[in-house]
Amino acid sequence: MSDACGCGHDEPVGEEAEEHEPERLWQVKELQFAAISGVFLLAALIAGWAGASRPVELVLEVAALLAGAYTFVPSTLKRLVKGKIGVGTLMTIAAVGAVILGEVGEAAMLAFLFSISEGLEEYSLARTRRGLRALLSLVPEEATVLRDGTETVVSPAELRVGDRMLVKPGERVATDGIIREGRTALDVSAITGESVPVEAGPGSEVFAGSINGTGVLEVEVTTTAEDNSLARIVRIVEAEQARKGASQRLADRIAKPLVPGIMIAAALIAVIGSLLGDPVTWIERALVVLVAASPCALAISVPVAVVAAVGAASKLGVLVKGGAALEALGAVRGVALDKTGTLTANRPAVIDVATTNGATRDQVLHLAAALEARSEHPLAKAILAAVDDVTPASDVEAVTGAGLTGRLDGHTLRLGRPGWLDPGALAADVERMQQAGATAVLVEQDGQVVGAIAVRDELRPEAAEVVAQLRRDGYHVAMLTGDNHATATALAKDVGIDDVHAELRPEDKARLIDKLRGQRSTAMVGDGVNDAPALATADLGIAMGAMGTDVAIETADVALMGEDLRHLPQAFTHARRARRIMLQNVGLSLGLIIALMPLALFGVLGLAAVVLVHELAEVVVIANGVRAGRTKPLQDTADHQPALTPTAVGASS
Repeated sequence: MSDACGCGHDEPVGEEAEEHEPERLWQVKELQFAAISGVFLLAALIAGWAGASRPVELVLEVAALLAGAYTFVPSTLKRLVKGKIGVGTLMTIAAVGAVILGEVGEAAMLAFLFSISEGLEEYSLARTRRGLRALLSLVPEEATVLRDGTETVVSPAELRVGDRMLVKPGERVATDGIIREGRTALDVSAITGESVPVEAGPGSEVFAGSINGTGVLEVEVTTTAEDNSLARIVRIVEAEQARKGASQRLADRIAKPLVPGIMIAAALIAVIGSLLGDPVTWIERALVVLVAASPCALAISVPVAVVAAVGAASKLGVLVKGGAALEALGAVRGVALDKTGTLTANRPAVIDVATTNGATRDQVLHLAAALEARSEHPLAKAILAAVDDVTPASDVEAVTGAGLTGRLDGHTLRLGRPGWLDPGALAADVERMQQAGATAVLVEQDGQVVGAIAVRDELRPEAAEVVAQLRRDGYHVAMLTGDNHATATALAKDVGIDDVHAELRPEDKARLIDKLRGQRSTAMVGDGVNDAPALATADLGIAMGAMGTDVAIETADVALMGEDLRHLPQAFTHARRARRIMLQNVGLSLGLIIALMPLALFGVLGLAAVVLVHELAEVVVIANGVRAGRTKPLQDTADHQPALTPTAVGASS
């Protein structure tokens, strides 16, 4: 909440915030006191209608005033001690002035209505914060762990890294880990926003809050409960929600000079009016102008929309780091997409094998696998997955930037890129493989090329659909990759991207993003590892698959928690709508001030009428801001089966 506003309250943080978070409307302290104030105010009105003595009516009005004022006067005084003047200051001065003028009933009405708007604001903020913290409720209260050969039920907080959890069908996973035994279909919809169950088996990562499907799983714990993916997401978002977007800063810039400006204007109206006419009349009008020009609606309009939109985005599987990121997400007009892990699934596979000099397909793969068995080469898993049985080569050595050498059954073997090895008769096949968007590696035995293997990281099934949607929405789309031009161009053509930049190092991507930013506001979408410089350079960094990827979460402004790329245009649409709502609220708030001030100055509206209109307007902007929390889930397609996380093969992009 803006200090310039002074509408809000000092909010508890951390565990205290969670403990005191109101879950029901009647639990909000401000609304409780507003109700008390309303009861006394109603009693005063009934007493007046019934012909009760003025002292009785006055006592009831004073009680109503004190109950309503309790919700904002103490916090206003605390801010005044710190030298902060806000809307609460204006409301306090107006109430005191009304009392001095003998209008205790109108002062009580002001306090009553203002306390209601305060309570509704607090409830709306608490509601959206609860939506985010609800992620933590996905963690079960108990977990079964295997220790010393026996099953023990423990609290998730007692789990240690290296423990083996036993997760039965239908149970939620207590913390992040890796499946060591068992196969299942995991329901990750509550975490990533992906509604299609994900097949998982030995070696697959699982995240806290996932629901086990049919099989019994034995999961090795990789993170503690306080540092698992869900807890990390909640901490990051709550810490980053203090960041303010452009509209929030606009509201602050307007409110900060507006508050003292209004006080000066009111003082001038009172002084000049008193010199030219009835002092009581003009002092009263000055107080009404003071209330009419209160910018509380302006100051609360954007934060409510931001908190609602950020909380709703988390339900879509989109982690937005506060108001600044939300503003940028709604304002970008260019999207730069990394290839590996973003447009592709980051799971390379062998798609073709060409042979020569009498070798067979199986022999070529066998020789390549013999070398890759001792290698950490990015394409090793793809080649090893293409053979059933592997006999590791001996004396394997890596030649930096070129390939591998080794010996098998007395033969000298080499495997590497074209250029280091001469393709010879396979030159046309290598060119064909590259034109198809694949990476070609040559296999040589005793100085003679025997085959070429094409390995390609296949496009995500939804990639072309997403690019087409982005272009329909008016975004300029570019692809950035460290891969060769032939492969990059082929994949870009398949997905529908014309602007292709290939053979880029991380620093090259950052420089290119800086150039694109000069043309239009640009977002960079990458895997968050070798794309970190570009993510930081862009107007907005968006990381893919942030569940479990620390670098992605730390570097990017926005993270797609799952692996469904369709969440990208969905996130843009959500942010654009939230931004429109913010601007609507700012316009409505300023328009209200402009309309009410002359009406108050010339006596058309009295204090009670101005207070009523102003507080109703605050309720309207709060309700409008809460609309930013509405979301629309993705519609599943029959041929789209997203995976939770890509296989980490370290492929260059």
